Amino acid sequence: MSEYTPLKHYFDEKMANGLADRLKTAYPGLDQKGFVQQVLNGLEALELKARVAHIAVAYRDFLPESYPKALDLLLATLEAPLTDDRDLTNSGFQFWPVAHFIEEYGHDHYEASIRGLYEVTQRFTAEWAIRPYLLRYQAQMEPLLHQWAMDESLHVRRLVSEGTRTRLPWGIRLHPFIKDPAPVIALLEKLKDDPELYVRRSVANNLNDLTKDHPEMVLDLLERWKEGASDERMWMVRHALRSLIKAGHPRALAILGFGGAELTVTLFSVTPKVLRLGETLQLDIELESNSKAEQPLMIDYIIHLVKANGSTFAKVFKLTQKTLPAYGHLELQKRQAIRPISTRRYYPGTHKVSLQINGQIVAETAFELEEG
Repeated sequence: MSEYTPLKHYFDEKMANGLADRLKTAYPGLDQKGFVQQVLNGLEALELKARVAHIAVAYRDFLPESYPKALDLLLATLEAPLTDDRDLTNSGFQFWPVAHFIEEYGHDHYEASIRGLYEVTQRFTAEWAIRPYLLRYQAQMEPLLHQWAMDESLHVRRLVSEGTRTRLPWGIRLHPFIKDPAPVIALLEKLKDDPELYVRRSVANNLNDLTKDHPEMVLDLLERWKEGASDERMWMVRHALRSLIKAGHPRALAILGFGGAELTVTLFSVTPKVLRLGETLQLDIELESNSKAEQPLMIDYIIHLVKANGSTFAKVFKLTQKTLPAYGHLELQKRQAIRPISTRRYYPGTHKVSLQINGQIVAETAFELEEG
């Protein structure tokens, strides 16, 4: 297995020279040596997005002062559009600074910037860069986005959905659409059955964002979309509901066919009862059906993690989906390593563990965590 290389290292001296070579072809007047020196100055200390912004500043400093002229030169450096959703690191990441240039410096040049976004998103993505324009030019952007939702390029169609996500990671919040998501919903209606999974996954991610602020509105929508849905649309519905499902939301579970479970928990235990950081917890579960019909079960477990101040927060872990036969018996086992990871720390204390089935807490137990 090859060793993982952080994406920030993709923006290195080799890329700086490659960008300069490409730009020099489009703009013979470029101070190529000065451009590379500015890009490399301080680059090593920067993280990923800061490196992208750093290169965009160099574009601003070494290209003509006129934004439309500078943008035309940058667009002339683009390669042919991508025709599929292959890993963008194959070629596309080098164009992220162009998208950031548009994001930062083009606000007063709507026509030129929109043309640039349309071109860049077909080589990398403009999901972050489009957001200031959605906020400043919402009235002009809405009919354009409806047009783009029918574009022949899957990357342009995906931009319609990904760019309007209200809570896009690394992106500025779209508070007008958080307040009133109707314009976003109208766009997603056009994309829900897109032939490309790449686009449908973005639709699901957009809806998952909206469940944080408008869960009932999204549930109303997905209940309607479920009627007569294809397998492809149902995948999208399930993916859109993932946060509500994880939270055990009864209505979300019902959309996916998980109702109130008629069963008895005959065993729910964790071992060892006392363990040290770095050791492994084992969960043993046994269920008995009380129903004359088979039952689909969404089975999760929740560890109520102790925080540094002694309070707790609930972390839901997906366990499995099973069908419990009529008056049947089900045995499950799960091993959970209790060790620090980059996104989670463990602290000593009593950790409650809950068993959640179809959104309902049906059993609880606990273990004691000691210092490693």
